[in-house]
Amino acid sequence: MELFAFYNVENLFLPDPPQIHKLDPTRSGLRNWDDRKYRTKLSKIAHVFRLMKEENGILPALIGLCEISGKKVLEDLVQLDPFSSQYGIVHYNSLDERKVDVALLYDRSKVEIIDSEAITFFFEIVDNKPDNYDTTRDVLFTKLKFKEEIMNVFVAHLPSKREKDINQPKRNFIMDEIRGRILNIINEDKEHVIVCGDFNQNPDDENLIKVLYDNTQKKVLHNPFQKLFSNRKYSTFHYRSGLLFDQIMLSDSFFKADAALSFQDAKVFNPESMSTQNRGFEGRPFRTYAGTRYLGGFSDHFPVLVTFKSKTY
Repeated sequence: MELFAFYNVENLFLPDPPQIHKLDPTRSGLRNWDDRKYRTKLSKIAHVFRLMKEENGILPALIGLCEISGKKVLEDLVQLDPFSSQYGIVHYNSLDERKVDVALLYDRSKVEIIDSEAITFFFEIVDNKPDNYDTTRDVLFTKLKFKEEIMNVFVAHLPSKREKDINQPKRNFIMDEIRGRILNIINEDKEHVIVCGDFNQNPDDENLIKVLYDNTQKKVLHNPFQKLFSNRKYSTFHYRSGLLFDQIMLSDSFFKADAALSFQDAKVFNPESMSTQNRGFEGRPFRTYAGTRYLGGFSDHFPVLVTFKSKTY
């Protein structure tokens, strides 16, 4: 058995430097984000993966992350148990206005990185000003070898839904770009593809259904989180609504009878110890902040997992 995971870790920033003036904005945008809270946050995130190891017997070989800021927070994280400095990091600083990035952690004893790049997006703002454009979080692309199989992994954190979903055209554009790259890999290179991320859309969104098919309507990707969503399994919540924005999609090659690595199961990893105990909100993630109020939890998202069966020879 092998595991792959994705986790939105909710604003994993380095501690803010001391404020000169109390009302000055902080680098993180968080209130009173000091070294103690940062170390607590790191310990909580590491504990999530200890829980995964206790439940499954192994750690994920690949871990996509989002809402991290800079490589240093990742270096601090992988020094902790259960990673114990055995995990490598693929990361690029993005042009996101909040300096929030995506990343991939990998078990160096199992995975060899072949190539990687940050796919950057620029969106023009039409207001008659020169050089006026908007940026968002990069999509991380990594080509790697795992169990002698070549895999192409995309890690995404698409623009959020806000202001009556003003960012929907951006999400459409980004998913179209990813889809084009996926079709090239599957049709020309005949290699595995994994697409994971916080898509700020549920699995039944038209945008995420479109990416599953090529131009002839042949299915090239599978999204096992469609079934979970229909069964009311959620990774995050907004007011009263349960959402499954966090997903892992897999190329059809993982579903072949003779596949060296074949899909077995998908789940939202939501043990009770990671959930809030507040009355009326049971079963929701125990988050770090609620607005500006520090709660000291893990994240406002649960991680998601995919389990693979490894072929034995």
